[in-house]
Amino acid sequence: MTMMEARRQKPVRAGRDTEARGEAPAGVGRGEAEIPRHEADGTGSALLEAALTRENLRQAFKRVRANKGSAGVDGLDIDQTSRKLVSEWPRIREELLRGTYRPSPVRRVMIPKAAGGERELGIPTVTDRLIQQALLQVLQPLLDPTFSKHSYGFRPGRRAHDAVLAAQSFVQSGRHVVVDVDLEKFFDRVNHDILIDRLRKRIADAGIIRLIRAYLNAGIMDGGVVMERHQGTPQGGPLSPLLANVLLDEVDKELEKRGHCFARYADDCNIYVGSRHAGERVMVLLRRLYDRLRLKVNETKSAVALVFGRKFLGYALWQAPDGAIKRVVATKPMAAFKQRVRNLTRRNGGRSLQAVVDQLRSYLLGWKAYFGLAQTSRIWRELDSWIRRRLRALQLKQWRRGKTIHRELLRLGASLPVAQSVAALSRRWWHNSLSAIHRVLTTAYFDSLGLPRLV
Repeated sequence: MTMMEARRQKPVRAGRDTEARGEAPAGVGRGEAEIPRHEADGTGSALLEAALTRENLRQAFKRVRANKGSAGVDGLDIDQTSRKLVSEWPRIREELLRGTYRPSPVRRVMIPKAAGGERELGIPTVTDRLIQQALLQVLQPLLDPTFSKHSYGFRPGRRAHDAVLAAQSFVQSGRHVVVDVDLEKFFDRVNHDILIDRLRKRIADAGIIRLIRAYLNAGIMDGGVVMERHQGTPQGGPLSPLLANVLLDEVDKELEKRGHCFARYADDCNIYVGSRHAGERVMVLLRRLYDRLRLKVNETKSAVALVFGRKFLGYALWQAPDGAIKRVVATKPMAAFKQRVRNLTRRNGGRSLQAVVDQLRSYLLGWKAYFGLAQTSRIWRELDSWIRRRLRALQLKQWRRGKTIHRELLRLGASLPVAQSVAALSRRWWHNSLSAIHRVLTTAYFDSLGLPRLV
């Protein structure tokens, strides 16, 4: 038999059309693989439809505006985005419901840490922040009740103060050893597959899962170049804190199961035990639990130690002579506070005293709101006095010349000897700020300028 005869006798392979080329012939039946991935009728996601209702979006937009975030990679601020969405939102909404929406990359921003180094933030566009906030408002009521009672970070009705008070109560009960765990670059190391797996166990909604996966994979832009991300959930988006709680709740539940006393705020977790030996066992357990989540413990910052001298959320604890456990501002935050006040009240800024007080006011109010939980009234009084002295020195330098100082002090009601003695040493700003001038530039005087008190 010749080669040509053998070829003519070779049977046609089953299921193949000998006249067509390619993976599948046209018009020969339609199987599941040929169905478009996203049909016109949408994902069938009830949660996604709830997130995209007019009322939910209105509330989300108000929240995004109130947060006053900066623009993303598209360069559009909140007002510009608002005008853009008037015409483009119907298309975006349709893409969201179909499952074809692709988020923009986040804009990388590096901010310095107080202890040195930098922290990476990922700023989504205002449109993506709006969508994430709308998702958060629907998902949080479902997910939050499932989290551990020992978790305090980014949860409705809970705040850092609650975690500090819980820590104080544990130490007051006699647990004077703390297992202080710090995770190395937590938000940069979140494993996407593990996070999605833990999220899928809590939410059986394919449309929501698909959209969150799209946000995780959106990439990050730095210097005009988009880089893919296969791990991490950059801080800066509304969903990141909720996703962090979803991932870390597994560790919380294991610690609860074993009866441990602990408080966690985001990735900052302290476990309180009665002895160093017990603390070492807990540390071994935590390394194993975090390794299961592909997270790494920062060995240089983590420790098993006496609770006195360690800080938690900016606070430290100390024991009074009567045995009571008290709260105090930790050393590093206090040093950072003083340095910030020095910068704001520097005497070479060329600003009026009122302008300095206005800038100082916003910082002091925010600092007092957070650290007002400290039980150190004496320290607050000393800080108040120190701040007013710096402002008096600033005012004297702004008056500058001896004649001006003499005239202004008399105008404010100073006695003639005081005005003369201060004017005679007109360039000794810091020295004069502690003299009898405090009877003229009084606490009430600075109150009238709007300077808040720490006590």
